[in-house]
Amino acid sequence: MKIAITGATGQLGQFVIQHLLNKTQAENIVALVRNVDKAENLKAKGIEVRHFDYDTPTTLVPALQGIDKILLISANEIGRRTPQHKAVIDAAVEAKIPYIAYTSLLRADSSPLGLAQEHRETEQLIKESGLSYTFLRNNWYSENYLAGLAHNIETGILYGAAQDALISAAPRTDYAEAAVNVLLSDGHKNKTYELASSTSFTLETLAKTISDLSNKTVVYTNLSAEDYTQGLLQAGLPEGLVNVVVEADVEAVNGALLSDRKDLETLLNRPTTSLENTIKFLL
Repeated sequence: MKIAITGATGQLGQFVIQHLLNKTQAENIVALVRNVDKAENLKAKGIEVRHFDYDTPTTLVPALQGIDKILLISANEIGRRTPQHKAVIDAAVEAKIPYIAYTSLLRADSSPLGLAQEHRETEQLIKESGLSYTFLRNNWYSENYLAGLAHNIETGILYGAAQDALISAAPRTDYAEAAVNVLLSDGHKNKTYELASSTSFTLETLAKTISDLSNKTVVYTNLSAEDYTQGLLQAGLPEGLVNVVVEADVEAVNGALLSDRKDLETLLNRPTTSLENTIKFLL
């Protein structure tokens, strides 16, 4: 069986490849990448690498020949995802791939997050394609709050705008392992999984956990959405990313990132990785 992974050199894709290698032979894996030069390490592990560029449709169908299952990891160009995903879905249909799994967003059909729209559109395109599918609706990644971990420890401050909202975020490796378990087992066709952590945390809890593990005092400072936006822009983050980050915090207050569903735990056959262990891995 040949399983193809889009975005195989990306942050989530690398974890997916890692977990696949732990559970199946390299000869069963096909890495679909935009830049083949960035995938030399995958070739060295015996994985077949194929050029696959969403914006160059002529690369898509040939790269999908002989594939039995494809994991479509959502593209990272917000605002261009739907047409890019449509190109992949159309190519999968033309290449006669019977099954596609897609990394969507928690409660994509009802989420207030602006990111949800392109996920809703992609899910609809997949349903209309006639392909068998699984929707893996990933909640926020823990790493989204830990990108500035070293800076937080250095300054002693974790900024945000989520007030005391509970957040059911899990690390990328857990979502990746769940995806692999779905790809390598039966019983998941035409199902939708709402994936979130076993336990939730507030940003104040996150700051305290960082303090405990780093032996440095880190406190959470809640800002208004406007002040948080200005701070991130002044720190040099792109405006599009800033808007996503701030909106997530604002909507977290309304429960957008909270879930009591145990789908992720069930797919992993274990509780999700704790916040403590996620931070330890990054320290």
